[in-house]
Amino acid sequence: MNQIESRPSAPPRGLNRLVGWSQHPGILLAMMGQTFLNMLGVGIVGPVLPLYANSFNVSAALVGLLISAFGIARIPINVPAGSLAERLGRKPLLVAGPLIIALSALLTGLAGSFGQMVFFRLLQGVGSAFQMTAAMIVMADISTPRDRGRTMSFYQGSLLLGTSVGPIIGGFVGEHFGFRTPFFVYAALALCGAIWALTRVPETRPTDDQEQPGAPIAALRAARPKVTWRDISGLLLNRGFLLVSLVTLAVFFTRTGSQNTVLPLLGNERLDLGPAKLGYAFTLIAVVNFLTINIAGIVCDRYGRKTAIVPSCLLCGAALVTYTLGGNYTHFMLSSVLLGLGTGVGGPAPAAYLADLELPGGRGLTMGVYRTVSDVGVTVGPILLGWLSDQFSYDAALWVNGLLFVAVGLAFGLFAQETRSRASDKTARPAAA
Repeated sequence: MNQIESRPSAPPRGLNRLVGWSQHPGILLAMMGQTFLNMLGVGIVGPVLPLYANSFNVSAALVGLLISAFGIARIPINVPAGSLAERLGRKPLLVAGPLIIALSALLTGLAGSFGQMVFFRLLQGVGSAFQMTAAMIVMADISTPRDRGRTMSFYQGSLLLGTSVGPIIGGFVGEHFGFRTPFFVYAALALCGAIWALTRVPETRPTDDQEQPGAPIAALRAARPKVTWRDISGLLLNRGFLLVSLVTLAVFFTRTGSQNTVLPLLGNERLDLGPAKLGYAFTLIAVVNFLTINIAGIVCDRYGRKTAIVPSCLLCGAALVTYTLGGNYTHFMLSSVLLGLGTGVGGPAPAAYLADLELPGGRGLTMGVYRTVSDVGVTVGPILLGWLSDQFSYDAALWVNGLLFVAVGLAFGLFAQETRSRASDKTARPAAA
């Protein structure tokens, strides 16, 4: 397995215009490629999954359980995945994760009962934990405080490009070829993602002979200590870590709870929207994300992480409430534009803020615990909002989600310490050791 060189080789002519500020543009572009393939598959099944689950005649709460199964599986896997990334390297997880997803997506398309769908969704969560945790560590490996927001913005831009195109494809395929077919497409794309990581993504875990002053990756040599509960509690008691984790929890709570569960059911029941029209709406959210995220990365690096995070939370809260105020498809689409703008404005800022913090336990533990907290949102969002939809209404569920986002944003604005000034003074090494 090839290790990354301590000094980056010169990128091809013209590449500097795109990512000239990056220390390792080749690795960044390789990771963007894998992320695009994986998220294209996620986007394809997004508008179809709730309707596929509904075909088994289950309640909104059970549809929420199916969506949550993805996050439920990731919660106990994220921290061990971070430890494995430190001990074995990032690349093994970047290959194994998509392979697991490919198998589970194929089996989901062949499921004969709702219970089987839940089990295979759990398996997808395991694969996702491996891939996403390793990918976040790689992004932290190759960035410095000065360019971290822009590095994260390009990475997340590839993610959003996949989710932008995916729902249109998934909605079309689901409407014309049945709800099972998108999962076969997802399986093929995940397999391609595993092959891409195997052949195109180098290992970024630093080795002993790479400890050279000024090398951004080598300066963060992973000591790879044994993880202890003291390390984990130290992270959870860190105010900055806790607050940025709550922001990400709210983002995933919204993505799986409102966007992937409540909004498809509301659109189908209230506005008679099929998979295709739902796909257009979710694609619009991702397209607006994609158009704003690079600007958000520049703002994040230049003016501070809080400058992006707080307005993002407030915009997202307002967008969720506006869905409840209209009764036609045009209003639904306009609310989607506002939600896309809100999530795009925040963009890479939470991940950049996290990487700025100096935290105990090493990078693998930090990313693992961070993703575990965010996956609580993945898990709780669909179940809670599905239950609120069953007991009260879709509007009530969206109002709860909107108020949660506003509360988290205000808390971050009031109590989180800005990290940009500290980060801009540290160009020799990232700060998340």
